[in-house]
Amino acid sequence: MGKLLAGFIVVTALVAGVAMYYLQVYAYYDEVAASGTDDVRITSLVTGLPEPILYADFEAIDSNSSPIRYRACFTTQMSQAMLTETYEAYDGAEPLVAPGWFDCFDAKALGAQLENGTALAFAGQRNIQYGVDRVVAVTQDGRGYVWHQINHCGAVVFDGEPAPADCPTPPEGY
Repeated sequence: MGKLLAGFIVVTALVAGVAMYYLQVYAYYDEVAASGTDDVRITSLVTGLPEPILYADFEAIDSNSSPIRYRACFTTQMSQAMLTETYEAYDGAEPLVAPGWFDCFDAKALGAQLENGTALAFAGQRNIQYGVDRVVAVTQDGRGYVWHQINHCGAVVFDGEPAPADCPTPPEGY
């Protein structure tokens, strides 16, 4: 009887582990259909508003289970010099890891490129959802990446503290 009970517990634990893995890595992600015109937007230095840039080869995933699960890849012929003169830089960019099956987005390699200066980060859209910014990074060879990152307002408010003075008022329920 003890062996049967132990076997049941082991099988149940294995099934639960496989289910949790599947739910975290595959189940909640959906591919984002490209519009072809404004999938990649960066905040203009002149207007302070996000503007579409020239891009190709866009692919993206998102999940409605979390505001920071968005990841995208694209290519652009716009040079880093042109982007730097036209769009707002994003300080403190830290790419978040994507699921392994979304193989165009390598957060570790992109992070290294941001550190050594071969990739530059720009503000895609600040507060795309309260406390979360969309960040766009472009490498020297024109490969681009997009992800959502918790900003300083979200980091404080999501921990249950009042919003800092330089942050917008959080919506009800935060």
